[in-house]
Amino acid sequence: MAPLSEFLIFTGIGALAQLVDGALGMAYGVTSAGMLLGMGMPPALASASVHYAETFTCGASGLSHWWAGNVQKRLFWVLVIPGVIGAILGATLLAHLPPTWIRYFLTPYLLFMGLFLLFRTTRRKERRKDIPRGTGVLGFVAGVLDAAGGGGWSALTVTTMVARGQEPRMVIGSVHLAKCVVSLAASIAFLLSIGESKLHVVLGLILGGVIAAPFGAWLVRRLPPRVSTLLAGLTVMALGVYNAYHLLR
Repeated sequence: MAPLSEFLIFTGIGALAQLVDGALGMAYGVTSAGMLLGMGMPPALASASVHYAETFTCGASGLSHWWAGNVQKRLFWVLVIPGVIGAILGATLLAHLPPTWIRYFLTPYLLFMGLFLLFRTTRRKERRKDIPRGTGVLGFVAGVLDAAGGGGWSALTVTTMVARGQEPRMVIGSVHLAKCVVSLAASIAFLLSIGESKLHVVLGLILGGVIAAPFGAWLVRRLPPRVSTLLAGLTVMALGVYNAYHLLR
């Protein structure tokens, strides 16, 4: 396939993935990395390509959420510092170890959290404004898994915090702004470990993601919290089923 054709394909993939990711707070890395792996790219190179692109796309998305008033500053800092440490560790592990073990942990977690989120949409409960204990540990674990598995930062952080009763809009915005810094840390670690990726693939993901980022932030601001939670639950369930299929086949 010619580089121009790949560039146009990944521009479309980047736009679609970022639109979903910006609105629901997850699925950009999983979608993009899954397509790269499907085209035969080695796992380390696929994860590196996604994180190179996410450094820019998440920057656009994070700033869009910040301007839209979707970011809680304290939550951002609680996530980003341990997340950066975890991302560096995860990228280093992926450069030396096969990442298949990630799915054995991530699959049951996603299935469980998807069901939990769907169940929560049937209940009315006041949204909590504090930051629960263990959020920093969550950021560290999500950073490791995201870098090692090519995606998962948003799926782990957003689902866990929304399930704890935090406001979906503020969680999604804070997670996206933190993800920009975490992706930058992972990118630097990948660059030092395995070098550069395919430029036309990364540029396609970046262009599509940057174009779609403002629309995702606009959409999440207008979705009721219960609708956001329902969509997040369905998305997480789909990710879990997708991972289960690849584990069992």
